[in-house]
Amino acid sequence: MPPSDRKTVIITGGSSGIGRCTAALFARHGWRVGLIARGQAGLQDAAAEIRAAGVPVAIANADVSNSAELAKAASSVAAELGSPDVWINCAGNGVYGRFEAVPETEFNQVTAVTYTGTVNGTRIALAMMAPRGRGTIVNVCSAIAFHGMPLMASYAGAKAALRGFAQALQAELRMAGSPVRLCTVFPPAVNTPFFSHAVSHMGWPARPAPPVYEPEVIAAAILLAARTAPPEMLVSGTVAAFSLLCRVSPRLAAFAMTKLGFDGQLTRDPAAASLQSPTLFAPADGPSPVHGPFSATARRHSTHLWLSEALSRPPLPQAPPQLDPAWAQTSIEASQSKA
Repeated sequence: MPPSDRKTVIITGGSSGIGRCTAALFARHGWRVGLIARGQAGLQDAAAEIRAAGVPVAIANADVSNSAELAKAASSVAAELGSPDVWINCAGNGVYGRFEAVPETEFNQVTAVTYTGTVNGTRIALAMMAPRGRGTIVNVCSAIAFHGMPLMASYAGAKAALRGFAQALQAELRMAGSPVRLCTVFPPAVNTPFFSHAVSHMGWPARPAPPVYEPEVIAAAILLAARTAPPEMLVSGTVAAFSLLCRVSPRLAAFAMTKLGFDGQLTRDPAAASLQSPTLFAPADGPSPVHGPFSATARRHSTHLWLSEALSRPPLPQAPPQLDPAWAQTSIEASQSKA
């Protein structure tokens, strides 16, 4: 993208995992990138990666659950890069444990960041985009919104609420004839530091339930969502199949969650356990990477996403038919002989 055509994207939760991976992908496509997160060390490290791509970047600290703080950060980024063409709500956190074992303060913090933080970001983005008559908001949800998983009551509730919120707002935007578009993206389990940063009340650290995908797959889906803005985008055949199962047979989906049990969401790997650094109430002390410790079993491609990208491409222009010169000359001669 030439500098004169560059657009601006602002990403909350842009210093780690999916958010950071997505920021790097947008930068490689020439976008100006604004990053908002709590931790200064993570923001600085992610910003250095963006600068290496040769595009402008701006960072700002904010807790997304604090609407005034987030609005101030957004204004700071927009003043440096310009108003956002795309706003991506990617901030989230988690707690693993039986519902009765999770303290109320922790449950409420997950809800405040994962759900209310996305609502705050959507409100701010909409206020910045509506006067310009354009813009796309992408909310990163989760396949868990289709059916809750054991040990994740707070996170599942927040993501299910996020889906309902988006559906209601999309209807309002359509009724108002608004040019601003809102898309909800539903990733599968992803190999990010989310699980190292999550609080666990189970005696062992959390892990993503298989099948697990690398964050690059999700970043590509978010970029596609920003370009095409469908109301909802399911990332991977895994999520598409899970969504269908939840609609066709909720009882079977519930049975599958029961069979997954607790062990399917916990890891006893000492290397993964050594990375535990909960960030529920405070940011990490240092930079946070894109990937978690589960790359050995993570999928790097999605055929479902590849098909979605292929179907979203405009058809190639058709060249006019080319006449064979020998055939044309023969036709001319035949016409002249008849005359």
